Amino acid sequence: QVQLVESGGGLVQAGGSLRLSCAASGRAFRLNYVGWHRQAPGKQRELVATITSGRPTHYTDSVKGRFTISRDNVKNTVYLQMNNLKPEDTAVYYCNAGYSDITTHPGPYWGQGTQVTVSS
Repeated sequence: QVQLVESGGGLVQAGGSLRLSCAASGRAFRLNYVGWHRQAPGKQRELVATITSGRPTHYTDSVKGRFTISRDNVKNTVYLQMNNLKPEDTAVYYCNAGYSDITTHPGPYWGQGTQVTVSS
């Protein structure tokens, strides 16, 4: 069974940076589609970024130029580097992975969620 474990969330001031990690364990064969979702209070879940076979494939407009998604295949870990954070980035962030394109619908595996809070 594939498990996704997230880390790196926390409280940061506006303009600061955080790096989220999503480490995969178990049967991760051909688990080539990974992304980050976020959900803020009163808002729908939003797909933030995706990476396919180590290549970034999508960023939502609000994070372009500020967030970077990357993958370390040796460590089997996907990262979300978040720079110039804004209060509107405050949300619970979830790692998601699957065996096919996850931009139209989520993959079957989810991380536990990590809280990101950005103070003004």
